[in-house]
Order: sequence, then C-alpha cells, then structure tokens
Amino acid sequence: MSRDERFRAEALALGYSFEGEIRIGGHYSPLVRDGDTLHVSGQIPRVGDEVVVTGAAGEAVDLDRARLAAKICVLRALALIQRSLGSLDQVRRIPGMSVFVQSARHFTQQSEVADAASGVLFNVLGEAGEHARTSVGVYQLPKNATVEVSLIASVA
Repeated sequence: MSRDERFRAEALALGYSFEGEIRIGGHYSPLVRDGDTLHVSGQIPRVGDEVVVTGAAGEAVDLDRARLAAKICVLRALALIQRSLGSLDQVRRIPGMSVFVQSARHFTQQSEVADAASGVLFNVLGEAGEHARTSVGVYQLPKNATVEVSLIASVA
C-alpha cells in the first residue's frame, strides 16, 4: 500500500475527507518550501469550514476527543504536503513536530494527545514518520481549537 493510500485509509477511518479546500485562517502561507525542507504552519482540527474539536482538554474535551483533534491536525498537514509534492512518497523524513494542546489547569496529558499525531505519521509514512517532538499545554488556541500541530518535512 502506498503512503497516499495509507493517508486515505487513515482519513476514512476517522470519517473525514481532506479532498476539498484546506481553509486557513489568516494572511500567511500554510506551507513554505525552502530547498528540500517544507515548513507546515500550525494546523487546527478544521474540516471544511468547521473546527470539529474545540475547548480545553481535561475540561470540555476528554483525552480521546483531544487525540482525535491531534489526528485531524496532522492529516491536514499531510494533505498540504501531498498537494505540494503530488505524493507523500516524496517525503524523506519528518525531523520535527510541535503539538500545542489547549489545556485545563490540571491537565497534564499533552504527550498522550501528541502520541495520536505521532501515530498517524508512523502509520502513513513508516520510518520516514519518525520525528523529534515537542508537546506543550497552552491557555488558548485560534478558533478555540483544542489542538494545533506544526511540522517540518524533508523531501526529495
């Protein structure tokens, strides 16, 4: 199974499609290529026009729902990469990913939320999805999103 097929399978397993427009929320580029490096700006769990997971993890959002948000965020990032390159088979490695989790005061499971995004990268990209990662809890994110993910990809 190709990486592109694994990407579609991951999206379908969640019940979402990333075929249409990937909407951004400001005056910036969602992806910038610098030589063999792609910088993907922060992606929130937006599908179409709707941010599908909002609120603070550990308060309005339980751990499973926050993990879903992380998966959607990283699938959006992969969709942007796929569109830029034509195929995810062009990804050599994901050297780094940052995961921001809107967190209730006593929520400390940011790494467990980030693990869901990491899992998607491994499932879709195999060894190329191995990455360094930072996960942090924050007070607020754009559009009240529960999670925001940014990443860097080395490409052929």
